[in-house]
Amino acid sequence: MNVIWGTAGVLLGIAAVITMCRLLLGPTTLDRLVALDTLAAMTMCGIGIWAAVSRDTTVTYSLAALALVGFIGSVSVARFRVPDDGPK
Repeated sequence: MNVIWGTAGVLLGIAAVITMCRLLLGPTTLDRLVALDTLAAMTMCGIGIWAAVSRDTTVTYSLAALALVGFIGSVSVARFRVPDDGPK
């Protein structure tokens, strides 16, 4: 069973590195916004994996808080975003 948890952790780590590259190199602000949402989702997955491994349900409150903050942040950025000036 430890192999499964370790594999899940390694895959989440690799996905986080790829997402950070997209966050840093994204050509538009919407690319960066999607990368931030993906990073928040992977953080929630990591917290969920930790809760399953440790059998500790007290960390699930942070899952709900992170989901709410991520949703409100994404909606506010999408609503008040200034369009990028691209080549015309």
